[in-house]
Amino acid sequence: MKLKLDTFLRSVVLLLFMGLLSTSVSAQRTVSGTVTDSENGEPLIGATIIIVGTGQGTITDFDGNYSLSASEGAQLEISYAGYTAQEVTVGASGNLDVALLAGTVLDEVVVVGYGSQREKEVTSAVVSVGSEDFNQGPITDPAQLLQGKVAGLQVYNRNGDPNGNASIRLRGLSTVGANVEPLIVVDGIIGASLNNVDPADIESIDVLKDGSAAAIYGSRGSSGVIIVTTKKGSAAGGINLSYSGQVGASNPVNGISVMNAQEFVAAGGTNLGSDVDWLDEVTRTGITHVHNVSASGGNGVTNYRISGNFRGVDGILDNSGFDQFNTRVNISTRAFQDKLKVGFNTSFTNRESDFGFYESLRYAVTYNPTAPINGADSPFPFNSDQFGGFFEALGLFDSFNPKSIIEQNTNTGTKREFNYGLNLGYSILDNLTLNVRVAQQNASNANRTYYPTTSLFRGNATSPTRKGRADIYNDNASFDLYEAYATHISDFGKTALTLTAGYSYQQNNFESTYMSLGDFPNNDIDFIDALETSQDLNNAGFININSDTSPDEKIIAFFGRANVTFDDAIFLNASVRREGSTKLGEDNQWGIFPAFGVGVDLNNYLNIEAFDLLKLRVGYGVTGALPQANGLSRAIRNVVNGSDGSVSTELVRAANPDLKWEEKAETNIGIEFEAGKLGGTIDLYNRDISDFILERNVDVAVYGVERRVENAGKLNTQGLEVALNYDVVDNGNFAYNTGVVFSTYTTELEEFVLDAEMRGNLGSPGQNETEMVRVKVGNEIGEIWGPVHLGVNDDGTNIFDDINGDGNLLTDQASALDPDADYAVLGNGIPDFEIGWTNQLSVGGWNINAFFRGAFGHSLVNTFRAFYEPVVSTQSSYNFMNTELKVDGLTEARFSSLYVEKADFFRLDNLTISRSVPLGDVTAISNLNVSLTGQNLFTITNYTGTDPDPALGDFGAASNGDSVNFASQDPLVPGIDRRNNYFSARTLTFGLNFNF
Repeated sequence: MKLKLDTFLRSVVLLLFMGLLSTSVSAQRTVSGTVTDSENGEPLIGATIIIVGTGQGTITDFDGNYSLSASEGAQLEISYAGYTAQEVTVGASGNLDVALLAGTVLDEVVVVGYGSQREKEVTSAVVSVGSEDFNQGPITDPAQLLQGKVAGLQVYNRNGDPNGNASIRLRGLSTVGANVEPLIVVDGIIGASLNNVDPADIESIDVLKDGSAAAIYGSRGSSGVIIVTTKKGSAAGGINLSYSGQVGASNPVNGISVMNAQEFVAAGGTNLGSDVDWLDEVTRTGITHVHNVSASGGNGVTNYRISGNFRGVDGILDNSGFDQFNTRVNISTRAFQDKLKVGFNTSFTNRESDFGFYESLRYAVTYNPTAPINGADSPFPFNSDQFGGFFEALGLFDSFNPKSIIEQNTNTGTKREFNYGLNLGYSILDNLTLNVRVAQQNASNANRTYYPTTSLFRGNATSPTRKGRADIYNDNASFDLYEAYATHISDFGKTALTLTAGYSYQQNNFESTYMSLGDFPNNDIDFIDALETSQDLNNAGFININSDTSPDEKIIAFFGRANVTFDDAIFLNASVRREGSTKLGEDNQWGIFPAFGVGVDLNNYLNIEAFDLLKLRVGYGVTGALPQANGLSRAIRNVVNGSDGSVSTELVRAANPDLKWEEKAETNIGIEFEAGKLGGTIDLYNRDISDFILERNVDVAVYGVERRVENAGKLNTQGLEVALNYDVVDNGNFAYNTGVVFSTYTTELEEFVLDAEMRGNLGSPGQNETEMVRVKVGNEIGEIWGPVHLGVNDDGTNIFDDINGDGNLLTDQASALDPDADYAVLGNGIPDFEIGWTNQLSVGGWNINAFFRGAFGHSLVNTFRAFYEPVVSTQSSYNFMNTELKVDGLTEARFSSLYVEKADFFRLDNLTISRSVPLGDVTAISNLNVSLTGQNLFTITNYTGTDPDPALGDFGAASNGDSVNFASQDPLVPGIDRRNNYFSARTLTFGLNFNF
């Protein structure tokens, strides 16, 4: 069946919904109210309200509200996990608010796909993290709130760039040819942008880790699902105004160890007479200030929250950082005798970025420390005006003045994101609800990069004619979502059944334009604002212009789920989603994604006194994955211009109408327990990922060309995750809680398009034929592969190990995959295990939160050392690395085990000390809290590079001014620490929070 826009079906669903709004379904009175926590007044999400003796009932929504039809005098039982149940009588009034008392064992409600469940009822691997457990400090990327908090969730921002996004992986590598990062869902909106959510507006984050939990999201859930719930308005009361602010200072940490001017000259370096610390010249103390203001309130029927957030972040690299404004509105209300529940949320983000140039950090490491900053200080005659007053070491490959790069050139961008979501819920019956969700998201980027005529770096300052360059890039992306689903709740004595069924329509569109031109007249102004002056306009072939637009990327799905609870101890969950996508071959656009889970509270039957909860659960689920690009199933033809002026086309890639989903099948076995002060979870999982979407060589005789996109390959991942939490002491004045998360996994390549291949090019100078990572069927992903260094010959060359002992040393790159090659596994880019350790102390009004994080067993290729640690005579104008691993006498730069380092680390990631300040008779403000936070305070590691965090993918080599595409990484090549990295920073932050 070919996939088409089902406008008719969507119209029918919406008309049906509107018709139901006007239908009276009960003659009984409507009873409504709010269920809250008796201690703090917070709404209880998912509390159960049952009409005693009938089996009919409902649950509270995200604001704790409920409504149902009941006769006067009927008894309502209100229950919520971890709280003491209450029975109340329906009186003459239609309003019944209930405040429940907390019990002894807390059992939180977690958000799952298209609904929520009590944590006790969840049969899959789901973790909920509340705002009180988030990482603290001036967080610029919401993903960093979870760093180290969830077992199996990897969040790494290796380069420390405030404009960069963290790499997110859930349970390792989940795909090869599709999106490796989890699906983001914000307030029910699938695929929402995490960048459009200010960290201060987030109430909680739920992570769906296994296939049985994510299968309800079909193809977009294959890499896991992260569900973000933003803060809502209070259930009732006046206006609550709150402010939170932070100011922080960041400084570079763990810089590259290089020679100073004196050491450089003593090692035989070219002496130009100056003494410059280039890293100091291009870095600074980065100041960050954050201000968040919110207003919330409600009258019991309509609740609201409005927030405005401003973030000004200066990076540690000169001329890098951003200014961002974000606003968010959440409104909920009820109508039609509380049968209709309306929720509306919208947000807008505007970010003005100065991206700076990573290359200035790279060349600050390698630039001659005796070279002057300015041309006027050159030891020989130098035309400094030609280079904007700066000195340049002319005639060298891959050598640019780092101060000139960051001072003369500009690299800026503006990003705007706007989205809204409308949620409508209508109670057709007391136990039957229809929900409709409409959402839209729009994002635009406008980036401008300018290299003046005096810039040697990409500005071509030495050219006699064509100098200067301007690059302009713009893109627009839109996402539309239409969903409708119904939920039916029934109760049969000890058995409760919840059924959900629905329809989803998603559409993505994208367009972009790029233009690059140069040859500007002089350096009087920034000619990026006067492009008409470019002489390239008069010369054919010099202007580079590209534009593209995507076809309508559509996903249509039908889904259903059943949740069964028996005896409040046995829990069953089954779901299925049938989904189609326009990105796939026209004969294979539809797929079916089933899931099943079962959980049993064993202690309900074993009655082990030591345990409050002992639950065993097993889940199995199948999810799909879509390619990121469009049109992969279609043939591609290139235009050919003939010498006689004719125009024709030639086939360069064959069509594949059978192209289908990547598929992941996952089994998860978990144990959850609570035993007094100790609680925890243990999960074992097995993933089989198959049918990668890859371009490969095919038979020309069959397809007419040698390239075609096909499904091929298979991965297997097996892992273990443990999370433990222990309340050490809590005596009122002093409390201490500690928690540990631990995860380990291995990923093996079982099938691939080739039995083995080398990837991860080291690059130039001199080693651009060197590949460092072996991808081999039957082996683990991430093998760093190369010769083993033993020592140095008298002539300064490497001595390599004759690994196979045949007396014939075979270590050239061309022989890397030869069975007789003297190559070995030098390390693996994937950690053996990772840990996170949280410690929370409360003493009087003081609170201390210390979070440690570590990764062990992984290796990194230190590419700075591989190029610049050997003292090569032809490289005497470049600085040399000066690490403790430096081998004296080595004068040959060649990749080997010498440059592969174990990168185990243990880090104090976050330390926060806060104090609740007594206000006495001051009434203008309340709940005043001050805090001091340190991030990246210390790291215990033997790695000599800037950051021992794992490199989960590779964005490739670049040199001599080449650009790097940080948005495109090879997931099969972990473990390479490239030279084009932003350096990490240590940050100290003062925070202030209060209500007024």
